[in-house]
Amino acid sequence: MVTKQFYIAGSFRQIQLINDVSIQLENAGFTRTYDWAKRVGATNLADLREIAQAEYTGITTCDFFVFVFPGGKGSNIEFGIATALHKPIYILDTVDQINNPAGTSTFYLMDHVQTFHGATDEFKNFVLKHEQ
Repeated sequence: MVTKQFYIAGSFRQIQLINDVSIQLENAGFTRTYDWAKRVGATNLADLREIAQAEYTGITTCDFFVFVFPGGKGSNIEFGIATALHKPIYILDTVDQINNPAGTSTFYLMDHVQTFHGATDEFKNFVLKHEQ
């Protein structure tokens, strides 16, 4: 059996949560395509360009995309790339705003996007239900 791969996007402000979700998904048998969290602190354009390429490759090679909401500007761009590539997207809504018309984006409501609000271990089960 081939292991499905995921890419996870979110804000640096939520790095611990992102790593916790990643570990749970990895423990469930999935593989993370790229761990951008290990590249915190890049300060020059060459490093940033290298990171951008690695992130793009991570998104293009993943089987599904995880978005920890709210995210930063980079994670929203990554969400857009995943959408353009027709990747299944799973949003962990940490602030319960995806279904609030004043706090959401129309793109979060597309058919290929599944949204979850709740505990992270329940989120893992939510993803498993769709990806196994």
